[in-house]
Amino acid sequence: MGFYEVTLQLLEGFKTTCILFALTLAAALPLGLLFSMGSMSKFKPLKWLMKTFVWIIRGTPLMLQVIIVFYGPGLVHVGDLTLREFLVLHGGMAFDRFQSVLFAFIINYAVYFSEIYRGGIESIPVGQYEAGQVLGMTRSQTFFRVVLLQVIKRILPPMSNEILTLVKDTSLARVITVLELVKAAEQMTAQYGLIWPLFYIGAFYLVFCGLLTILFNLLEKKLSYFRG
Repeated sequence: MGFYEVTLQLLEGFKTTCILFALTLAAALPLGLLFSMGSMSKFKPLKWLMKTFVWIIRGTPLMLQVIIVFYGPGLVHVGDLTLREFLVLHGGMAFDRFQSVLFAFIINYAVYFSEIYRGGIESIPVGQYEAGQVLGMTRSQTFFRVVLLQVIKRILPPMSNEILTLVKDTSLARVITVLELVKAAEQMTAQYGLIWPLFYIGAFYLVFCGLLTILFNLLEKKLSYFRG
């Protein structure tokens, strides 16, 4: 099997990797902000419920979460039916392999992003909100007009690290046989006895992460006028 044919097959897997990455990021970034608001809520039951949820997600491996989301509905019973059969019978949604991975990734990364958001928001001095009140601004106006860009500047380095980790974590989709980049290389190794595609995929990840790193560096320079 030649270099060209291997590249074409790997590109198919890489397409799945990119789709999983993009959809996870698009959903987890706003969801993480909602989770962080729950963690900082003054309503104690919501705050502790959110903190418990964050503790569970952060304390268990992402691979385990993927496995539970996919296999769990087929093992839990509702009467004589499994949960998966029950959902299908009543018009509900039973996740396929890719949807299961996507759901687990979104929840996992939303939780990690929420902690980054929370740390950034709580690092802003209370005096800035008080100054906004003196100027006749509401708390939400102060947040979006004064505080938000400072928060973004402070959370960008840890957020960029998590996003780069997400690129590599997409390889965990292979545990339930989703054909992403690493799974595509593994199949060729098993089928054709080729070892070099396993090293070749490293170039895909290096280029992807390299482009993201350049983007994050540009964003940090754009926000460099905020000090502290």
